[in-house]
Amino acid sequence: MIVAFSVTPLGVGEEVGEYVADAVRVVRESGLPNRTDAMFTSIEGEWDEVMDVVKRAVAAVEARAPRVSVVLKADIRPGVTGGLTQKVETVERYLAG
Repeated sequence: MIVAFSVTPLGVGEEVGEYVADAVRVVRESGLPNRTDAMFTSIEGEWDEVMDVVKRAVAAVEARAPRVSVVLKADIRPGVTGGLTQKVETVERYLAG
């Protein structure tokens, strides 16, 4: 499965990069395939391991912010691995051809 999620601290002012970095650090230290862009962090793995990482990433922000907003989208395809890169490669192939 692939989960794309964003964690936003509320009540800490406009500069949230430091808080978001706490969440991304948890994801990167998980060892699961992941990618971060301007809007979301995507992570790939089995249901329990991915959701555990998301929970810990939220907790890292929650430890420093009075309120946290989470947006999450999941692509659940049992038996499929490598989707995090394969989906992008497929689109790039169509763009090139």
